[in-house]
Amino acid sequence: MKPAAYRLGALPVFILLLACGGASTASQSSSNSGSAVTKETLVWSDEFNGASAPSAPDASNWTYDTGAGGWGNQELETYCAYGSAKVPCDPKNPNAYVGTDGYLHIVARNPASGVYTSARLKSQGLRSFQYGRIEARIKMPEGQGMWPAFWMLGDNITTVQWPASGEMDIMESIGKTPSTNDGSIHGTGFTGTAIGASYSLPNGEKFGDSFHTFGIIWSPKKLQYYVDSPNNVYATYIPANLPPGAVWPFDAGKFFFVLNTAVGGAWPGPPDKTTIFPQQMLVDYIRVYAEPGA
Repeated sequence: MKPAAYRLGALPVFILLLACGGASTASQSSSNSGSAVTKETLVWSDEFNGASAPSAPDASNWTYDTGAGGWGNQELETYCAYGSAKVPCDPKNPNAYVGTDGYLHIVARNPASGVYTSARLKSQGLRSFQYGRIEARIKMPEGQGMWPAFWMLGDNITTVQWPASGEMDIMESIGKTPSTNDGSIHGTGFTGTAIGASYSLPNGEKFGDSFHTFGIIWSPKKLQYYVDSPNNVYATYIPANLPPGAVWPFDAGKFFFVLNTAVGGAWPGPPDKTTIFPQQMLVDYIRVYAEPGA
């Protein structure tokens, strides 16, 4: 996923540091060939529970990117913070909220002809991590022009800018291919779609039909992407996958989360007459695990 101004995106154990406050392709492994993480410790999560009425996402975990302008991808939506009354945002119909159902709702709306609103949450400056197993349980929105994503950017983005900060796209899908999740990495010398892999559901099932878990197992000099189980690794990325001159940014420090649903853009294309609004991405939880003693 391409961020606004920032984009257009030898240890034997897994380590996690918690802070509060292109022509090359990746090597891929078949289903059930990944390394399961055992004896894990849950070190942080947002379960999106406990709301007695629809409410704002936890401000100790989440802030927002807001506004329009295409976000470097020719996107059509205006991103709205919870409670924003700045037109076209509507505080009575928020684009991001925690529901009484125990889910985070990120809602794409079409309040007027040619006008779209949505939300982009980020944990920048609040929660960031390096290494471990990181996953989210998500039900995607559906329809032409929808572009949901769960991704991470380096904390150093404010000093080195994108793409030097690095980007890990853990869950990313578009309405044209609702049965497919794309997992990719970006950094200096490997932007765009040069290093990525796809995971498709069988038998025509769509990621909008039910919840699925999207995750990474992140260790020094290695990223493993999985769907539904850490034993179901579908892509492994290592420095050797990078093209000549590219820089591996994923051991340089901590990364923060981004959750958003874009509308339109160069990749998905715009909504059409088949697209139904509102559409929403539901997030059951985000969890971060580390091994004992790491």
